[in-house]
Amino acid sequence: MQLSNNHKDCCSVEEPKKAAPHNHKENHQHEHSDDDGHNHGAEEPSGVIGHWPLLTALAIIIVMMVLEYGFSIVFSNVIQLVVFIPAYLLAGYDVLALAFRKAIRLDFFNEFFLMSVATIGAFAIGSYSEGVAVMVFYSIGEWFQDSAVSNAKRSIKALLDIRPDSVDVIRDGKVINVLPAEVQIDEIIQVKPGEKVALDGVLTSDKATFNTAALTGESRPDNKEKGESVLAGMINLNQLAELKVTALFKDSKLSKILEMVQDATARKSQTQLFISRFAKVYTPIVFLLAVLVVAVPYFFVADYNFSDWLYRGLVFLVISCPCALVVSIPLGYFGGIGLASKNGILFKGSNFLDVITTVNTVVMDKTGTLTKGVFDVQEVVVANGYNEKELVRIAAALESKSTHPIAVAVKEYAGDEISGVKIEQVEEIAGHGLKGIIDGREVLAGNAKLLKKFNIAYDNAIDDITDSVVVVAIDKIYAGYITIADEVKEDAKQAIADMHALGIKTVMLSGDKQSVVSRVAAFLGIDDAFGDLLPENKVEKVQALKDKNLKIAFIGDGVNDAPVVALADAGIAMGGLGSDATIETADIVIQNDQPSKIVTAIKIGKITRSIVWQNIALAMIVKVAVLILGAGGVATLWEAVIADVGVALLAILNAVRIQNIKF
Repeated sequence: MQLSNNHKDCCSVEEPKKAAPHNHKENHQHEHSDDDGHNHGAEEPSGVIGHWPLLTALAIIIVMMVLEYGFSIVFSNVIQLVVFIPAYLLAGYDVLALAFRKAIRLDFFNEFFLMSVATIGAFAIGSYSEGVAVMVFYSIGEWFQDSAVSNAKRSIKALLDIRPDSVDVIRDGKVINVLPAEVQIDEIIQVKPGEKVALDGVLTSDKATFNTAALTGESRPDNKEKGESVLAGMINLNQLAELKVTALFKDSKLSKILEMVQDATARKSQTQLFISRFAKVYTPIVFLLAVLVVAVPYFFVADYNFSDWLYRGLVFLVISCPCALVVSIPLGYFGGIGLASKNGILFKGSNFLDVITTVNTVVMDKTGTLTKGVFDVQEVVVANGYNEKELVRIAAALESKSTHPIAVAVKEYAGDEISGVKIEQVEEIAGHGLKGIIDGREVLAGNAKLLKKFNIAYDNAIDDITDSVVVVAIDKIYAGYITIADEVKEDAKQAIADMHALGIKTVMLSGDKQSVVSRVAAFLGIDDAFGDLLPENKVEKVQALKDKNLKIAFIGDGVNDAPVVALADAGIAMGGLGSDATIETADIVIQNDQPSKIVTAIKIGKITRSIVWQNIALAMIVKVAVLILGAGGVATLWEAVIADVGVALLAILNAVRIQNIKF
């Protein structure tokens, strides 16, 4: 086996250092020097040809075993040494070299030194074939482990690394093909039918249809109109489209998501950190026990035979290596992150796969999370001499300065009526609405609390309306209101039912008025619902739940939800492609707008944890059993190496199957 210089040691794991935080939570990352430690998945020889020394050694051991046990041909010690020493060096040269480099730095508690001592000891007592077999099968196990981890990392990277290598940009009236990184903001690019969009932009063509499956997991075509946002990674379906670039290649949503998923593999879960610390303590203890197995019987066994007890100590050393634990566990988490990504869910680290399994209370925003956030004007009611057209024009002009879904609905309802309107001094009053000067008149547009704040009398019947309401005042006089309705997402009700089936309490927090919130909560079957909340009120509600020692996941879709997302044990961004702030703040990002993905995320976390602990139990039970048998003289080096490699391979296969689970 050829081990690269950065092949890391799974038995001597350095204490994890704190990585630069990707978000508000503390995450950990292993950092090692180039030739110290054990990094499964590092660059390794490719394919069977790259491992010819190991395979040659395997062939030699097989031939010698067939001759001895199949044909009863036993060679002299000299011939065996002549045959087995080259085989041993072919299989273990790199292991011996790494063991030596570590030993001169006084690092003895690692798998390389352990395997070197065990195999050289086997040669010293005349067990040549067993010494070679230990090194060969150990190296084969390492080969499989490296391949499995490399494949898991590659599958995660390939899952989202779908950015095109080139892009057509229009310069000086000509279409030229360049690298996406060379395109500047505000340049116009062309995307042919069937091509992937290389950069974020807005559509300058009249219309186009895109497949967004790579970003959202949804293959349903998305019809875009002129001026709408198009993101890198989408596929143009049916006609030539032109886009005005709004972000550099490195700053596209897709690039940020890809970077986030790759970073996720470096953020360790508590289980991984525990196993790393465990291995650091476990290995020297086993070394000591192996020495005691050899030395202590001298004082108590009448017919003590040094070679016999040394052999038992060597068996003890071989089986002691905790590689099955230290390799299969991160592999399990890689699988969990990959499975989540396939389902449109991005975990920012394996630690959050653990956190999501502890959640017993899910707190959700309403608009954009449980409802579509696509509002339509239902009714316009005027007062104090204003007519409907004038009220809508003034309200829409002010609301045009907001990106809130309700504001967008009012603006779209007004259409071209607001063209030419003079808009000045617009101010957002958090949790209330907007204030500004429209054509020289002071205008307030927002909820009823806004008018109360400015002591403006209005029709109290508005407080009883269950739909969302934009109340308008002009020059401190109530002018009327506009009712707007939102629609609950198709899978929201089933998502709540599935959470209840998992024993999870559901809570809804919203800045919308209580009557609307209560109606939506009753329809969905949510346990508790609170409306009329400012952003700071949401923080207070979540903190009150945390004070009851509940494990909280908060799901929101906007920048206003960032403080609550940061406070929750697991912060989840809904439809995170739309908000850079959401992606940066959240621990978990659901790429589409489906509430049902919350349940999927929880299930993936539970599946990953289950498989990881299955591997821990399997490895520990087998190792303890063989350690006892080895110390008692029942297990040989053959059983030890087969048990060690076998348990590692079983654990790897168990971890790899995570990525094949279907939802």
